[in-house]
Amino acid sequence: MSNKIYFIGVDVGSGSVRAALVDDKGHVVTTSVKELKTWKPKLDYYEQSSNNVWECCIFVIKNVISNINPAHIKGIGFDATCSLVALDKNGNPIAVSNSNNNEQNIIMWMDHRAQAEADFINKTDHEILKYVGGKVSLEMEIPKLLWLKKHLASKWAEFGLFFDLPDFLTWKATGSLSRSLCSLVCKWNYECSVDGKRGWNMSYLQEIGLEDLAEDNFKKIGNDVLMPGEKCGGLTEEVANILGLRANTPVAASIIDAHAGGLGMIGTAGEGISNEMSSRLALICGTSTCHMAVNKSPVLVQGVWGPYFSAMVPNMWLNEAGQSASGMLLDHIISSHPAGIELLKKLSTGDVRNHLRNLLIKMATYQGLPDVSLLTRDLHIWPDFHGNRSPLADPTMRGMVTGLSVDKSEENLALLYLATLQGLSYGTRHIIDALVLAGYEPFKSLLICGGITKDPLFVQIQADAVGLPILKPQEKESVLVGSAILGANASQYFNNIEDAIQKMGGKADVITPNIDVKTFHDKKYRVFLRMFQDQLKYKTLMN
Repeated sequence: MSNKIYFIGVDVGSGSVRAALVDDKGHVVTTSVKELKTWKPKLDYYEQSSNNVWECCIFVIKNVISNINPAHIKGIGFDATCSLVALDKNGNPIAVSNSNNNEQNIIMWMDHRAQAEADFINKTDHEILKYVGGKVSLEMEIPKLLWLKKHLASKWAEFGLFFDLPDFLTWKATGSLSRSLCSLVCKWNYECSVDGKRGWNMSYLQEIGLEDLAEDNFKKIGNDVLMPGEKCGGLTEEVANILGLRANTPVAASIIDAHAGGLGMIGTAGEGISNEMSSRLALICGTSTCHMAVNKSPVLVQGVWGPYFSAMVPNMWLNEAGQSASGMLLDHIISSHPAGIELLKKLSTGDVRNHLRNLLIKMATYQGLPDVSLLTRDLHIWPDFHGNRSPLADPTMRGMVTGLSVDKSEENLALLYLATLQGLSYGTRHIIDALVLAGYEPFKSLLICGGITKDPLFVQIQADAVGLPILKPQEKESVLVGSAILGANASQYFNNIEDAIQKMGGKADVITPNIDVKTFHDKKYRVFLRMFQDQLKYKTLMN
C-alpha cells in the first residue's frame, strides 16, 4: 500500500460530509463521514453553517489519511450541494435570514424561500433563461441573492463574498477566489453559450436588479472561472498543517455533488453495454435525484436545465434534470404512516425498507403474482410532494395519491412505499421522453448511484419502468470517485480528465428490465401523466 498513488475525494451532501481515499484505479481504500447541522427557522427554510461544513471536512480528511504517507497523496477534489454561502467583507460568516446567528450563513439548495423572486425573474423572459429550460429554479442562486437583497436590504452592503458551496471549499483549502464553471453555469446563470459567449450577462443582472454585483469586476460572485478538475491552487501551509498533508498539494476546481456522481459513473464498463457517453443517462439518487445527460452538440430541452458546456465532462454539453424529493420522499412516506412510526422505533430506516421489501415479496407470492409491481394496480402516486424540478419546472406542483383505504397496517405501508418507488421511476421516464423529444438519440442504458440504490427493488423498478438496462457501479461510492477524479486531473497524474475518467471508472453490474411487466408499467405511466393533467385542472377550477 505504501507505494501506491492516492487522491482524496470530499463530498458535502445535504446531511453529512464524506471523504474517501481513492487509488489510481478508482478503488476506494477508506471512507469517513461526519453529520452536518441544519437549521429550519421557518417552513421551507433550510440553513447550514460554513464553519460547521469546513470543520467536518477537516475531520473526515484527517480520518482517511491517518495511516498514509502524505507524499503519496497527489491531489484533492471537492464536491458539494449547490447551496449559497454568504460571507462578510472580512471573509467571515454572515446570517442569511433574520436569525441574527451568523453561523447560519448557508441557504441550502432545498430552501424554497425565493419563490416570488424566481417568479419575477421568469416573467422577464430573458434570453439567458433558455439555458435553464425556460425557467430559473428557486433552488438556484440568483433568486436567492435577489431574496437577500430584497428581504435583508439593510444588510445587503455588508455581504462581501458569495460562493456556491463547492467553490467555498476550494477557497478554504487554497485561498483561491476562483469559481468552477460547473457551479456558475448550472446554478448562477453564468453565460457559456452555444455561440461562444462566456461571462456574466449584464443585461440580465440589470433587468432583475442585481447589477451592483458587477462592482469591483464581479468580486463578490467571481471573475476567475475554471473548468472542473483544473488546478485552482495548492493547499495553504496553514490548512496542510491542520490536515497533516503537504503544502501545495494540488486542489482541483470543484463540482456539484450530483455532477461528481455523473463523472464517477460515466466511464464505468458494463458487459454488453455501449460505452458511448451520450447513450447513457446518469441518475444520482439521494435526498433528491439528479438526471445527467451529455451530448456532443447542445440540445435545448423545455423544463430541463442546460445545455451547459463542459460542466461535467469537458467539451461535451450537459443537460441536467431531476426530482426535488426522492430519498426525502421515501423517508416521509415511511415516517408519516402509523405503521412506519412504529417500525422506526425498532429499526433503522434502511432496515425498515428491507422489511417492507420482504413483506411485498410475501404479499405477491400469497396472491400468486409473478412480480411485486403488480400489487399496485389500483394505487397510484404522483411524487412531487416538494414541487416538480423536471420536466415541468413547476415548484407549485404537489403530490397526489389515488387508491387509499382506511388501513394502518404494515402491508398498507408496503404498498404505499412500492407505489412511491414506481412514481419516482415514471418521473425518470417522463424526463427521458422530454430529452428524446428535444433531440437526444434514444438512450441505451441508465447509470445509477446514491443512497436509494441500496434498495434493489428501487433499481429494478427503474429498469422495468423505462425498459432499459441499468449499470450499477461495483465501486459503491461514485460521487467520491468523481471528486477524486478531479483531484487526479489537477495533479496531472493522467494525461487529461478523459483519461482519468476511463482509468478510474471501474466496472458495473448490469440490471436488465423485466419485459413481462412492460405492459403493466406502460398503463401505470399513462395514469401517471393523467394525474398531473388532472392537478392542473383542479388548480384551474379553484382559480
